[in-house]
Amino acid sequence: MLAAGPGVLSSSRKLAGRRRRETVAVLLFSGAPIFESSIPLSVFGVDRQDAGVPRYRLLVCAGEEGPLTTTGGLTLTAPYGLEALSRAGTIVVPAWRSISQPPPVEAIAALRKAHHEGARIIGLCTGAFVLAAAGLLDGRPATTHWMYAPTLAKRYPRVHVDPRELFVDDGDVLTSAGTAAGIDLCLHVVRSDHGAEAANALARRLVVPNRRGGGGQAQYIDQSLPEEIGNDPLAEVVTWALENLNQQFDVEVLAARAYMSRRTFDRRFRTLTGSAPLQWLITQRVLQAQRLLETSDLSVDD
Repeated sequence: MLAAGPGVLSSSRKLAGRRRRETVAVLLFSGAPIFESSIPLSVFGVDRQDAGVPRYRLLVCAGEEGPLTTTGGLTLTAPYGLEALSRAGTIVVPAWRSISQPPPVEAIAALRKAHHEGARIIGLCTGAFVLAAAGLLDGRPATTHWMYAPTLAKRYPRVHVDPRELFVDDGDVLTSAGTAAGIDLCLHVVRSDHGAEAANALARRLVVPNRRGGGGQAQYIDQSLPEEIGNDPLAEVVTWALENLNQQFDVEVLAARAYMSRRTFDRRFRTLTGSAPLQWLITQRVLQAQRLLETSDLSVDD
């Protein structure tokens, strides 16, 4: 869980026009998963002042012409459109329907304008792809669901994708990993706005941990190859590494198998997978050890 770094605009910078920080716009698209879409609605759209949680004003906005469908075939009608984003000091994109499709140009333009005018922009899970398409993640650290992190890193090479984090706070632009990590990030926003006591009270109401720590997304990442690696020249090297995790080799060996210098290999590998090769190798070995302990009679020493 990364916090804002030096030189990054703070989330408390001056808002332009009618924008108010406590006004939260949630930008919905057709085809988005309902769970992710409901997270900011539950966190920012319910009055819990009786529990000591300051109230936000929620604007649910359609990012395209409705009615909007969700997973499960439900149909939604948002009370506001893109024009309502002009009043929001915080905008949440909870999900995007397909990482292979570009978001609507009108929504992209509205997000760029809002960010230019000082709004805090939040992308939950695949919502990071909408922020990246708008150029809001260029030169910034970001995360998304670990399955899609390699795709995000490859499609938007100017984004510093970290697939290990549950969420990344870069001041005025924030992103989270998959599904429940959206709750983590929304609680973090409440904590940043109103302090730990308010965030803890909200977590108790939602019956969720007020903070999750530890291994971040790394504990969930599996051994399967990233979706877009298949046609890349590094695919053979990655496959070999996964099949020989019990052997003693390092990143220099992988670079040699790819016929690349270590520096070139590091750069290409990070672009392809969203992770540094040494960190990826260590993670894969730990995960393989976990699987063997769970599925075999081997001891810890073995």
